[in-house]
Amino acid sequence: MAQARVKDKLERDVLMEANIKIRVNRTDYLEKSGITLLNLVQKHQINHTSPILAAKVNNELRPLTDILTQNCEIEFIDRSYDDGLRIYVRSLTMMFIRACKELFPRCEVSVEHSLNKGLYCEIKDETSLSPSQVNRIETRMREIVASRELFERIEVDVEDAQSIMKSMGFGDKAELLKYRAEKTIPLYRFGWVTDCLYGYMVPDSGYLDIFELKFYLPGLILRYPTKQTPNKLPDFEDNPKLYSVFRESENWAHRVNVANVLQLNNKIETGGGQELIHISEALHEKQIAEIADKISLRRQQIHLILIAGPSASGKTTFAQRLKIHLMVNGLHPIPISMDNYYLDRDSIPIEEDGQRDLESISTIDIELLNEHLSRLIQGQQVEIPYFNFKKGMREYRGNIISINDQQPLIIEGIHGLNEQLTPMIPKMNKFKIYISALTQLNLDSHNRIPTTDTRLIRRIVRDKQFRGASIDDTLTMWSSVRRGEEKYIFPFQEMADVMFNSALTYEMAVLKPYIMPLLININTNDIHFTEANRLKKFMKYFVELDGVNIPATSIIKEFTGGSCFHYGH
Repeated sequence: MAQARVKDKLERDVLMEANIKIRVNRTDYLEKSGITLLNLVQKHQINHTSPILAAKVNNELRPLTDILTQNCEIEFIDRSYDDGLRIYVRSLTMMFIRACKELFPRCEVSVEHSLNKGLYCEIKDETSLSPSQVNRIETRMREIVASRELFERIEVDVEDAQSIMKSMGFGDKAELLKYRAEKTIPLYRFGWVTDCLYGYMVPDSGYLDIFELKFYLPGLILRYPTKQTPNKLPDFEDNPKLYSVFRESENWAHRVNVANVLQLNNKIETGGGQELIHISEALHEKQIAEIADKISLRRQQIHLILIAGPSASGKTTFAQRLKIHLMVNGLHPIPISMDNYYLDRDSIPIEEDGQRDLESISTIDIELLNEHLSRLIQGQQVEIPYFNFKKGMREYRGNIISINDQQPLIIEGIHGLNEQLTPMIPKMNKFKIYISALTQLNLDSHNRIPTTDTRLIRRIVRDKQFRGASIDDTLTMWSSVRRGEEKYIFPFQEMADVMFNSALTYEMAVLKPYIMPLLININTNDIHFTEANRLKKFMKYFVELDGVNIPATSIIKEFTGGSCFHYGH
């Protein structure tokens, strides 16, 4: 045994003395084997405008504490990267949870959802949260930042992890781990707290110096930098309508006892999955009917219904279902596609990067659109153009229409909420609807499922099913899609008359058999491996649900197929 230990030590010593070649930004460096990523940061930080938090080593995301023993290619990650920002927010969240538990030992911390460019959280205790308590939590967090306490990653057996989670008072996490296929799981130890937040952390608390807690009745918002502003907090923009929709969804989820993945899995495993489908679809039906009733009550005023929302929100299905409910109320809406009012492609200006921004509102012939809308509302005939995407130009094919007082126009498109789209139509004659998949279902009390991930999974499935696009194709264009949403949709969401949450409580369980084979087929050499691996990790926790009883009118059918509506994908 002693000889074996000596041999092992000699082999480690030889390994430590060897040089390895490291490539960073197409430049090769010789370093000692056994060097950590953290040791390399100082040399390469000059190329980054915000602190380096992690790295991709041979295309695989790794924490800065990793030891390098082989030749490799490295891409350093800071807060201006999606992965870097996730690491920052995840670490900040663990520090927040620890501070709350230190000040209020009996409290339960719940990380609910994104809001106002931060995380909306609630702290459930014997007393209601107050602004002074929020100030105390922030003060404690800043003390922890100053102490530069280490985040220590440990690998433990799942059974041991369950015991640790129970000892920490995180019972929901302990139960969820029974769905983990792997025998071990990484946890993080941070001072006296050990937690499972499904991803890497920063090396120590000193990295977490930019944040703010803002009291937001009945909880608070944990604010942090964004990709666009990695070195400062973004301006605070209140979204009360969005918060109201999230709140309503949260309350409903608790009423049906499906507020997290564990409860969803339990519902499916005990035979309640099909009933949950019926209840969720009934809720959508009721909400769409209520929106139709609001419009119908103002039928003498409303001539234009505008529907907008980010990609994969289910806008097309929603518009079709709204049309049916309006017809039940005696109205006969006429849809008009905003696509047909695109400017000829050659007329779209080229941006500084040499590309045409095809999502900009400037790509639409606003003058012609408003002239046609005005004439239609006044009872005149209009020939609606047709945009030939193959030729990149408008054509006229004899599509002449007119409307009466019982025929509101429905326009669905990215710029629907922006007043610049329809400046010639008085506000009292318009009804604006914002739609998005505002997921309230989280993995557990500390690990949320971002609404963006729900939409991304929907889009990957739809693109594969109907557009002949691979998962690589969808992931490649996703960053561009997200930039367009941040620029052209989200700033106008609070201008909506109503918001509709298209998320379905059961949908991840139904989408799992569609998405998992696509995620599994992404190999480590693929540029999108890190993102696919991230999605795969949290999708593993869902129990699959057979979607045989999902109605053909469901929004989810827009993505999986089997809808009774025609989309022209």
